[in-house]
Amino acid sequence: MAFSSGGSGGLTNEINVTPMIDVLLVLLIIFMAAIPSMRKSVDVQLPDPTPSLVQASQSNQIVLEVNLDGSYSINTKKVTEATLASELKSIYDGRPEKIIFVKGDPKVKYERVVHAMDVSRGSGVKVIGVPPKDTPGSGK
Repeated sequence: MAFSSGGSGGLTNEINVTPMIDVLLVLLIIFMAAIPSMRKSVDVQLPDPTPSLVQASQSNQIVLEVNLDGSYSINTKKVTEATLASELKSIYDGRPEKIIFVKGDPKVKYERVVHAMDVSRGSGVKVIGVPPKDTPGSGK
């Protein structure tokens, strides 16, 4: 004699979604908290929007130009990529002001300009400036 309880007493074949959603929400929160710390940034000091007309002495400024042909120019002196670091190191070793201005040809990839900035930083430069396009004497 078999008794039945009146309902289907078998197992249900439904997926329980609640634990999966809990795990996904925890992962989402972890990634949202971790992403801001993974961002790399470069500290930038922007110039005053209304600059004064004080003219700095042009003779002691070092300008590194990134040329389209793959060479570099330090104050109009042509330098190859292989000798760039040693040239900058010799200039900045005995120099109290470790400031350089980096200009790139408009058609040069920005990667090469950043590489020039990295080499400059490795050669002892403390402050790197990028002159705007419309500065007097920039030649552009």
